Amino acid sequence: MKFGGRVVEDATLLNVEVKVETRDGRQGRGFGSMPMGNAWAWPSQAVPGAQTLEAMTTLGERLAEQARQYQDFGHPLDITHELARQHEGGATQVVQALGLAESMPRLAQLVAASSLEAALHDAYGKTLGQNSYNLLGRDYVNYDLSHHLTPEFAGEYLDQYTLREPKARMPLYHLVGALDPLFDADLPTRLHDGLPETLGEWILADGLTHLKIKLSGDDLPWDVARVARVDQAAVAAQAQRDCRDWCYSLDFNERCQNVEYVLDFLAKLQEQSPEALQRVQYIEQPTHRDLRANPENRMHRAAAIKPVVIDESLVDLESLHLAREQGYSGVALKACKGHTEALLMGAAAQKYGMFLCVQDLTCVGASFLHSASLAARIPTIAAIEGNGRQYCPAGNRGWAERFPTMFHITDGTVGTAALVGPGLGF
Repeated sequence: MKFGGRVVEDATLLNVEVKVETRDGRQGRGFGSMPMGNAWAWPSQAVPGAQTLEAMTTLGERLAEQARQYQDFGHPLDITHELARQHEGGATQVVQALGLAESMPRLAQLVAASSLEAALHDAYGKTLGQNSYNLLGRDYVNYDLSHHLTPEFAGEYLDQYTLREPKARMPLYHLVGALDPLFDADLPTRLHDGLPETLGEWILADGLTHLKIKLSGDDLPWDVARVARVDQAAVAAQAQRDCRDWCYSLDFNERCQNVEYVLDFLAKLQEQSPEALQRVQYIEQPTHRDLRANPENRMHRAAAIKPVVIDESLVDLESLHLAREQGYSGVALKACKGHTEALLMGAAAQKYGMFLCVQDLTCVGASFLHSASLAARIPTIAAIEGNGRQYCPAGNRGWAERFPTMFHITDGTVGTAALVGPGLGF
């Protein structure tokens, strides 16, 4: 899969199992899994990808070992908040031990800790025999949201920003990578691996209505032509299905030099393929993830045309506030940044009236179910991204048989009604 100028050919999952105990002696277990997406979380020019991956997995293992020593009691929101204080120091130790040329970014630290966070939230629900999303109100947590966010959240709890039952079904966003063939002519040779191979074949096989298009961000003619060609392929396939309503999201992976590039792109797309532009639902973070170092990259004019969501930059509440100041109108939540972080940022985004979406990190198996459970429990999210079935189908083995509605797509949706079990729902 090609994105942001990089090609990724494999994925490493970090799995964590935790054993917990309540004050009254009940014991339970929880499970968390997440891909260590180093190419996305730590796109370094100074440290080779193999070393950034090693550093992230090593940090994840160290954080799990440190959590083994934790002896206090609390809701997972509290425990993960306490454990997060060890991220920076642990990352520094790992970088020094491996002799790396730069420090580990905050985003990479969050990804490394995300499996542990998921396991803790999962264990809490399973120990109490309830779904973890239904244990977020004042009867279960120790503090209101002002403790984690700002005083304007005083007296509010996460149960006000989540659903007690998951949405029954949700549209699936299918990824169109920069190397993905759109038409037969784009295929030098067929793989014959049992999966669709062109975009049109995917649309017909899975009944797709939501397409996420990866763009270059530094080649305006190519980007405009790519969306136009995607639209041509989609129009042809959807006509065979007699489908008249579908949409796109656009992902530049922060490669645009400035907002003028985005505005020029939108203007050119309007000229070349106005129907394609009309189908665009939102734009993912187009410019550099370091918002503070690039204050000139304001999104107000672009966000007036289409929602522009913050993605790589979103690592805490401060970054959310800065993004709002710089004109971002939406938020992309990711389970790989931590379950607690996703819940809190989801609540804040709803409070501020921002556009919300949930995206994955080529999540497979349990990690995809975790990402989907978040999307299904946050009321304003309309669709789920999931590209594991495209690029890493082997990672879904076993899980697909247990949750067929989540992995066998026929009408462009996933059956999130299945995610109602104790813990995180699966």
